[in-house]
Amino acid sequence: MSALALGLIAALCWGIHDITIRYLSRSVPLLAALLTVLLVGAVFQLGAILILGESIRVPMQALWLAIGAGISFLVASLGLYFAFERGPVRLVAPLIASYPILSVSFAVLLGAQITFAQIVAVLAIVVGVGIVAALSDGSDDDTPPIWPTIGLSLIAAAGFASTFKLGQLAALAGPELPTTMVARLTALVLLIIVVLLRGARSWPGRRALFPLFVMGTLDGVALMAVISAAPLPNPEYAAVASSTFGLLTILLAWLFLREKMSLSQWGGCILAFSGIAYLAL
Repeated sequence: MSALALGLIAALCWGIHDITIRYLSRSVPLLAALLTVLLVGAVFQLGAILILGESIRVPMQALWLAIGAGISFLVASLGLYFAFERGPVRLVAPLIASYPILSVSFAVLLGAQITFAQIVAVLAIVVGVGIVAALSDGSDDDTPPIWPTIGLSLIAAAGFASTFKLGQLAALAGPELPTTMVARLTALVLLIIVVLLRGARSWPGRRALFPLFVMGTLDGVALMAVISAAPLPNPEYAAVASSTFGLLTILLAWLFLREKMSLSQWGGCILAFSGIAYLAL
């Protein structure tokens, strides 16, 4: 399977994850939701390790890289959750979806050969996702000051790009599943510390458990998909393709929830998937 295909699997998982959180965000505390999702994802990944019988030994270099990926993942997740809480979506979504630019930049810095046409394709994906997300925003103008929101969104984007690059480097230095598990456990432990220090509510409520269980499983699959692209050609394509999760969320809402899509949004979809199609050549 190609890195691009793994990224699209991740995007589909995160797209379903995103459409689920729409129905929980107003009734479930954000930190409690994130804590449950990380915990379920950790259990899922532990189960995968046990079923596949993988060694749990992680070389020291891979261990530190995985810990770095876990810290980045928590920072990215907190930035995403709180940025979307502030809104508006038309501002937050395109900024967060810009992380493939950083992913490709990291690849170039580490010696990858990227052509001008590939750069244009990546930008087409980012712009296409941004168009669809920005035009889907139905919020009013009663939103908090935008600069903190912009800051949170850019922190999330940098966090996701760093997570994927550090995670892929860890997977090259050690076994994929255990290194991914270390990253998730790092994020989980740090989040527990944050919840305790803030005295925040950690129980999401019984009615939210099943949706959060599904979200945690999907999140576990998605993160493993992107990181497992490490040994494949152009592993940065997994991060690029995964950024279309916001676009897929809106497509799923159109398909299953009968939410309307404008002609401009369809144009954004065509632009983004044209970029993906070029990278797949």
